[in-house]
Amino acid sequence: MASLLLFNKPYGVLSQFTTKEDKPTLAEYIKVPRVYPAGRLDHDSEGLLLLTDDGDLQHHIAHPAHKQPKTYWVQVEGAPNSYALTQLRQGVALNDGITQPAEVRLIPAPRVWERNPPIRSRVNIPTQWMEITITEGKNRQVRRMTAAVGHPTLRLIRVKIGPWTLEGIEPGTYRTEQINAPKAPAGARRNSRSPSNSRPSTNARSSNNSGPRGNNQPNATASGDDKARRNQFGQRNEGSTANPRTGRTDRNEKSSRAASPTPRASAPKTVIIQKPRPKLSLKKDDE
Repeated sequence: MASLLLFNKPYGVLSQFTTKEDKPTLAEYIKVPRVYPAGRLDHDSEGLLLLTDDGDLQHHIAHPAHKQPKTYWVQVEGAPNSYALTQLRQGVALNDGITQPAEVRLIPAPRVWERNPPIRSRVNIPTQWMEITITEGKNRQVRRMTAAVGHPTLRLIRVKIGPWTLEGIEPGTYRTEQINAPKAPAGARRNSRSPSNSRPSTNARSSNNSGPRGNNQPNATASGDDKARRNQFGQRNEGSTANPRTGRTDRNEKSSRAASPTPRASAPKTVIIQKPRPKLSLKKDDE
């Protein structure tokens, strides 16, 4: 059994136990030893943060491959119209790629605790609450999504991760559950090869050398190479026979070759013809 802590993280608390910054951490709220966050929540965000003492459960919750849906209540500046909602649902272009489709709907202001410090308010600019569910984990994704469609996030509360919800948990407190941690399949941890890239077994190699050959390409090639070697020197040892089963020369042919090696063709001699040097005639000068 694995221990799972459902913690309602207050605003301004870091999702870690130690820091060099002058900010509050989880150590001020959680005294349970050997538990670690499964994922994170930005210091200026509030709500559900899961912690566990089991590595498999931590991986199952936090890794993007498992696509655990995360639901947020988001208070944004302004009133998003249908076009902005459609953009959020279909995917928003951010600087690190287009977001995956999300579930987005407008909701009335939920009954939640007061934030300390409170959000900024403007008399002439209304605000709107939305419920957004995503399955990704990009850095500050929800805030960047709403800003990209023209509605900056003022307050963000995570209320659900997978099947776990924030219901009944006050800010700064947690609830503990004992659950069976999901185990990775045994075959998933093995370094398995693709069947097409695996080396054939010994039985497979021996089976290729038995039975009728027919037009087996590897043996035909080997027989052709053997003939080519014999024809290269224009002769063939008399009395040698080729095994019709394997296409190879029998031992008596090999021994005859060893006894009477094929003479090597002598390299053509290079003849250098030197022309006679012309004789020099010395004439006496006229006296």
